[in-house]
Amino acid sequence: MEARPTPADPTPGVVAVARESGDQRSIPPELGPESIAVLNGPTFMYSEPSGDVPPGSIGGLVHLDTRLLSGWVLTVNGKRLLVLRSQTLQHYSAQFALASPELAGLPANSLGFRRLRYVGDGFHERVELVSYQAHPVRIELRLAVAADFADLFEVKSGVRDRSAHIIRRHTPDGLCFSYAYNDFSVETWVRCSRPADRVEGDELVWDLELHRRQEWFVDLDVPLPPGPGVVESVRGDIAEVVHEQVPDPIRRWVAGRARLSSDSEALERTMRKCRDDIAALRLELEVKGQRITLPGAGLPWFLTVFGRDTLITAYHALVAGPSLARGALLALASLQGDCCDDFTDEEPGKIVHEIRSGELTRTGVKPYGPYYGTADATQLWLILLSEYWRWTRDDGLVQSLRDNAMAALDWMDHYGDRDGDGYVEYGTRSPEGLGNQCWRDSPDGVIFHDGRIPVLPIATCELQGYGYDAKLRLAELADGPLDDPALARRLREDAARLYERFNRDFWIEERGGFYAVGLDGDKNRIDSKTSNMGHLLWSGIVPPERADQVVRQLMSPDLFSGWGIRTLSREDELFNSLGYHHGTVWPHDNSLAVLGLARYGYRAEANRISVALIEVAEQFGYRLPEALSGYPRERLLFAVPYPTACSPQAWASATPLALARAMLNLNPVDGRLVLDPDIPSEFGRINAQRVRAFGQFWDVEAVGRRGYVRLSAD
Repeated sequence: MEARPTPADPTPGVVAVARESGDQRSIPPELGPESIAVLNGPTFMYSEPSGDVPPGSIGGLVHLDTRLLSGWVLTVNGKRLLVLRSQTLQHYSAQFALASPELAGLPANSLGFRRLRYVGDGFHERVELVSYQAHPVRIELRLAVAADFADLFEVKSGVRDRSAHIIRRHTPDGLCFSYAYNDFSVETWVRCSRPADRVEGDELVWDLELHRRQEWFVDLDVPLPPGPGVVESVRGDIAEVVHEQVPDPIRRWVAGRARLSSDSEALERTMRKCRDDIAALRLELEVKGQRITLPGAGLPWFLTVFGRDTLITAYHALVAGPSLARGALLALASLQGDCCDDFTDEEPGKIVHEIRSGELTRTGVKPYGPYYGTADATQLWLILLSEYWRWTRDDGLVQSLRDNAMAALDWMDHYGDRDGDGYVEYGTRSPEGLGNQCWRDSPDGVIFHDGRIPVLPIATCELQGYGYDAKLRLAELADGPLDDPALARRLREDAARLYERFNRDFWIEERGGFYAVGLDGDKNRIDSKTSNMGHLLWSGIVPPERADQVVRQLMSPDLFSGWGIRTLSREDELFNSLGYHHGTVWPHDNSLAVLGLARYGYRAEANRISVALIEVAEQFGYRLPEALSGYPRERLLFAVPYPTACSPQAWASATPLALARAMLNLNPVDGRLVLDPDIPSEFGRINAQRVRAFGQFWDVEAVGRRGYVRLSAD
């Protein structure tokens, strides 16, 4: 019998080079939980707490999906330094306080070291040292450098040896590594302000004699090539940058966003961190001569345009200002599919999933230049277009994107609905394609109650909810700036039919009543209980008379951990508190549930989740990780992060904005801001200043169930 495709093996009989899957994020954290990362746009440097990057680890300097430095180890007399303390200062800068270990003739801590680094127009590091010995000391300072030019996909799975094609040109003033193979070439220069006394292999060596309290330093610079996504960055002397004595474009950008204050220090500091992280994850692209800004997905693996992550982040960020949403709409419209391509899963009207710039993509081994394997980004793009218009009343932008909106609608109705049953479903045609093309994108992210993996194509429930919402929202635009009443009527009729059909086909009455996570290729209900039901509340596709049952399921001990709603119920066979989509708690997933609960009037339940997530953020430096382990709160007492969660991660960083919006129940309605607050007592008063809507700035304040909205004075 011929094998049927499943998300775990979507193209039976076809051998993939190294198929990417969502759970490849779950690699071992080889640099340890205290690792230090600095980032700027599509560039990051990821190291141990000492600042070192041991060769063979997952660390290094990565720019535009290529690792330019794979080894960066500092030693004194052949021994690595002791870590006193290290931390990031801004998202782009870090400081490392270090000391010498015990050396021949020198006790430990005889030498003090400081490493300062930042990522901007290049990678810059200063190494400073001072001697505390009463007598002169002679030491050998050595920096061992490696450049393997690995594609970021390889860093996550297994790096191909490129050494035969890497040319080295080394001088005392610096090291140069050049790589060229087929049509791909890249170069790494390491330049030093003080020439090395000698170069041994790929190591710069300084022979130093230091007197008591004598200081010495060297600056190391690695230029970065230009490319898509690179943002305006801080630049200048390393010490001045680290001490924030030079102009910072990020500060200018942040200053233009809405500001939130509260009686709760935890909420206020979480919102501040949220704002700074979103700013750090910005990418800049040029679209039709315009320089636009949009959010990348997350550090370290997803500093790129990433369909659903970018769209949901931009949706949440609208309450703080419209620029990211506008940028996301324009950038993704410019990349919208216009043909059928099996290798990239491209189809006319489809919104892109992910873009990469590394060697495997640029030489055609991987399909990510761009890749379209997502079944939800197209609907989410339409939802964001509508939400942007509601907040801005920018008729001109909507009208300029009319053709893109119609193409997206056509994709939903034809290419997305493969068999004409009225549902959007997915199944890759690419040997390198994703098996699951919903947000649960690991190979076993969608499973039956008994653990079986369904056959493709799969229609997950939230895809239908997004489609329902997208059609109603597009109908609103058709009544408004698109001026097409006939289209509006057709879309509302389509949405009504989808509503009836969905609530007939996806509802399972057994086990307390719940929505199946999807329908498989044989139209069987995939009967696991999942957090996706929260997305259905957000979309409005749940009938009011069923809302109680859905909310009871979401807030039951089997789904609600005490910190948030788990991805999979403890009732299901493959539940695992550490399973990527099998029982973890994802802040972004919960943010959509919170907005949905508020939409249906379940304010106490929404607040319970919101308070819990802010408490989680407080435990992690006021930053929500990408995902948490699903352990019950009453058992462990503190939140446990998923072992290799991205941090910062854009849609997790944007989650506090959604929580604040739900507590305020702040919505743009017919050109006015409508406020219906229910602020938990834990947060006291919430004040939001300079909320931008309809081309003006507004101040919002609320405590309990009382509040006001008024035009800003400035």
